[in-house]
Amino acid sequence: MSLVLDSSITLAWIYTAETTPEVSAVLNQVIDSGAWVPSLWRLEVANILEMGIRRGRHDGAFRDAALADLAILPITLDMETDRQAWGATAKLAARHQLTLYDAAYLELARRRGLPLATLDRELRVAARAEDVALLGLLG
Repeated sequence: MSLVLDSSITLAWIYTAETTPEVSAVLNQVIDSGAWVPSLWRLEVANILEMGIRRGRHDGAFRDAALADLAILPITLDMETDRQAWGATAKLAARHQLTLYDAAYLELARRRGLPLATLDRELRVAARAEDVALLGLLG
């Protein structure tokens, strides 16, 4: 089964101190079955890694290696994300008081009928309210 992957799970793979058995299970599922991400995912992940350099968490070589590892995973960018931004995504953001970035993951999961893999608490609450299946944490 495919899934929608958000940046919180992605970064928990990269920063191994944040990896849990549930997060590892999501990675294995992505390796086996692939994942969908909104078109903003690459920018979001790369930006967080860049901020990690600026804050002294890691260096550029770490960022580059992490991005190279992610590039080989079977992750598909959803090209419909931008078209949904001012409609369904904006409505989800308003209804659940999410950023539009987070709402983009929820919109994609709803539209494709796929479970959402996220560690973000507010996004998980919104997904439950929208009857979207969740992966990444117990409960």
